[in-house]
Amino acid sequence: MMRMQPSVGALTGLEAALAALLDGVEPVAPTLLPLDQTPGKIGAAMPPLARAQPVRDTAKTDGWACRALDLAGASAYSPLPLMAFPVWIEAGNAMPEGCDCVLEADLIDCSGPMPQALEEAAPGQGVRRAGEDMAAGRPLIIAGHRLSAADLLTVRSAGIGEIAVRMPQVRLIDVAAPASDTATGHLVADLARASGATVFDIETVSRDAKSVAQAIGNSAGDLIILIGGTGAGRADATADALAARGALIAHNIALQPGRTAAIGRLDAVPIIALPGAPDQALAAFLALVQPAIDRLTDRSARRQTVLALERKISSTVGLAEIVLLNQQQDRWRPLAIGDFSLEAIRLADAWLAIPGGSEGWAAGTPVGAFVFDDPR
Repeated sequence: MMRMQPSVGALTGLEAALAALLDGVEPVAPTLLPLDQTPGKIGAAMPPLARAQPVRDTAKTDGWACRALDLAGASAYSPLPLMAFPVWIEAGNAMPEGCDCVLEADLIDCSGPMPQALEEAAPGQGVRRAGEDMAAGRPLIIAGHRLSAADLLTVRSAGIGEIAVRMPQVRLIDVAAPASDTATGHLVADLARASGATVFDIETVSRDAKSVAQAIGNSAGDLIILIGGTGAGRADATADALAARGALIAHNIALQPGRTAAIGRLDAVPIIALPGAPDQALAAFLALVQPAIDRLTDRSARRQTVLALERKISSTVGLAEIVLLNQQQDRWRPLAIGDFSLEAIRLADAWLAIPGGSEGWAAGTPVGAFVFDDPR
């Protein structure tokens, strides 16, 4: 594990902090879950599809299952008597033996002594051919992607009831402020769940180093997140508690908002201490916690949406600054840089981090941003 020892008052660069935090961290082992528990989780590798889907020809629509050859020449002006009564079939059902097309309900006249076809059909009309949906050997799910309703549809269609997922267990410890405001704790819990983690109940501890250190030692899980007590106030003892446990890697990150965040490691478990203010906690979550959860879930690299900036954004060299963005047609509109109101957080569609070595970008510059509700 890497150790950072910046001088008093110095800030640890975001890239260096992330490298130290994630050094040696491996994805958690996959676990099988019933399908109804998997939406939003990160899928793990599974055996490929054993048989093509569908296994047999199936009807695409409700109607009459027929043989196309038997319908040749049929029309509304010249109905064609059928020697055998056609078979009614529902959409999704396997086609009867010898049938290769489906006629709509009103194209077979059953009012007389013999059924009559009122239209001919080509072989395959109204039929989904065997193997048309997915070929044998195709991956059942895409490992490293967030599972969607479409993924579950594919798995259910193959008759499989469980999916392998990587689901890190996250422990949240709220270092209670005097006002006992838990809004930030719930925000972090919601964000962690949306990233594919399982979150234990939020544990609240007293705002002193001994209590925080004891809570850290009692914490099980794959990732520990502390909320609050990271600043320079008289009652801010979170970093001291990490140091007392021998777990502190770095305190005070070159990140805005979120400068007072801290990182650590207890044995193999990463620890991230977030500031208690909602905007600072959000920024530190995006910059530090989300990459940690992505590593633990073995999530594929998040995709960026590239659009031109609607207006210039400026940044302080030496700080990685988080920018909240709102999409306006084909452009990103900056909502907030380095300091977020609740309104800006609510309206944001995406975010990006301006690197510490950059002064920002001019209006019209194409920039990549991470969309908040991107299902991938």
